[in-house]
Amino acid sequence: MIGIVLAAGYATRMGELTKNFPKPLLKVEGRTVLNWLLADIETIPEIERVYVVCNHKFIGFFNQWLQEQTAAFRKPIHLLDDGSMSKETRLGAVKDIAFALEHIGVNQDALVLAGDNVLEFPLQGFVDFFQAKQRSCIMCYREPDLEKQRRTGIITVNKDFRVISFAEKPQQPPSDLAVPPFYCYTRADLNLLPQAFAEGCPTDDPGSFAAYIGSKSELYAWQMPGKRYDIGTIPGYEQVQKLYKPFLK
Repeated sequence: MIGIVLAAGYATRMGELTKNFPKPLLKVEGRTVLNWLLADIETIPEIERVYVVCNHKFIGFFNQWLQEQTAAFRKPIHLLDDGSMSKETRLGAVKDIAFALEHIGVNQDALVLAGDNVLEFPLQGFVDFFQAKQRSCIMCYREPDLEKQRRTGIITVNKDFRVISFAEKPQQPPSDLAVPPFYCYTRADLNLLPQAFAEGCPTDDPGSFAAYIGSKSELYAWQMPGKRYDIGTIPGYEQVQKLYKPFLK
C-alpha cells in the first residue's frame, strides 16, 4: 500500500499568507501540517512509501523541506511536481491522483490524503477498516451546520455504512454525514480513473472520484473517532493554532 498526499493547491482564500508559500508547510504546534500527517503515516505498517504531489510554483519550498527531513522519517518520501503554476492552470485534486499514478504505476492500494488537514486521531483505524472491507473507503463525520454541509460532500449510508448516495456540495443535503478529504482506494478502483474522466467525473473536488466509485461498486464509510481541522482559511488556521491537540509526540 502507498500513501499519496495532495499538496498542489494554491490556497487563494488565505490571501498573503499563502500567496507565495505552500499551505501544507504552514506550522501548527511547532510542526508543519505535512509533518503531522507523515508522522502518523510513519506508524502504519501497511504503507510502504509516500508520494507528495506538489505544484511547480512551490516545488522549491518542498524540495528544501524534504532535504531537512532526512532523519525524520524511515519510509521513503517522494515529491511529484504536477507542473502547474497557478490556480487557473491547476490539474485539480482528482487529476493529481491520476498524475501520481502515471508516475508510480497502479499496482497497489492507496491511502489518499489532502495535505491541508490535521487530525486528533490516528489513521491506522481507517486503514484497518479498509483492510477488513477490502473495498474502497471514505471517512465521514456528523456535521450539524447546514451551511457547512452545503460546502462539502454529503453521503447517505445503510446500516453497514455502505454508501448509498454521495453528493458534492448539495444545496439540499440529504443527511448530516460529511466527507473529509481522506480516502482508501483499492488498486482495482484506481484503475477506473481513465473511465471516470471519460464519463465526465469532475476533477477539482477530491471526493468526486469516490462518488464515482460509489456509483459503480461498493464504497464504505468509516466514522471519524475524533476531531479534524481543515486549514482552508485564515480564521481556520487561527482556530487550529488554538484548539489542536496532537495525539502524537
